[in-house]
Amino acid sequence: MENILNLFSNKLNSLPLYEQLSYSIIIGTAFLFIILEKIFPYNNQKTLREGFFNDLVLYTIAQSYILGIIIFTVIIRFVDESTSLSRLKLLNSIPIWVQLILFTITHDFYIYWMHRWQHKNKYLWRIHEAHHSPKMVDWLSGSRSHALEILINQSVEFLPMVLLGSPLEVIAYKGVISAVWGMYIHSNLNVKSGKLQMIINGPEMHRIHHTTGKGRNKNFSTKLTVWDWIFGSAFLPDEKAESYGLKTFFPDNFIKQFLFAFRNFNKQKSD
Repeated sequence: MENILNLFSNKLNSLPLYEQLSYSIIIGTAFLFIILEKIFPYNNQKTLREGFFNDLVLYTIAQSYILGIIIFTVIIRFVDESTSLSRLKLLNSIPIWVQLILFTITHDFYIYWMHRWQHKNKYLWRIHEAHHSPKMVDWLSGSRSHALEILINQSVEFLPMVLLGSPLEVIAYKGVISAVWGMYIHSNLNVKSGKLQMIINGPEMHRIHHTTGKGRNKNFSTKLTVWDWIFGSAFLPDEKAESYGLKTFFPDNFIKQFLFAFRNFNKQKSD
């Protein structure tokens, strides 16, 4: 175990400072949510719930690593080399914090409509239903997303940054924002945001989206709830959210979950 920790520590120290900071924030936040969910739980549920290993090792670590390579070294590199836009460095003089705000808002607007479309289109639902399959919603459950869904959404997320010549720090920190916010909105925390829910998304509204009731076709926002309120998809009932997941069958391991998206439509209707 000590050798493994030393190897990880040496690997982390060899990374640029902004990457060290990014990984440290994400890992530290994950441990923080584990602790907070025990102290201030919304529902009483186990940390090592059903599917925990599947979500942590296969989705969060293995799939994220492989897709990161494909997105940046294949898809984005191909588009960039074909257009040569990044060489113009259009955003080079813009402060990093301004770029982060810009890309957070614009990508969030895209995700709202893409997410809403996924719930309406039977083909897109197939690559989104894995995200709705956990029967317990917590800080980790949000990582369960089909590879094709991640491939599409993260390509759209990071491609503009590369093409517009954003520094690597912007790409890394934007990834941190997405990761931390994803953990937060899925967390099993008894949060009371009050009027902030009119602007900022959190577990109160997003857990409703993961229920088996009528709220699952509401609350499509990820970071900013303003999209839901503006476009009429906000839903915040008084009753407690308890039943999560899908109403129909869904496999229990990563490989089967990946392949399940390509099943015959005649065999089973979408949930």
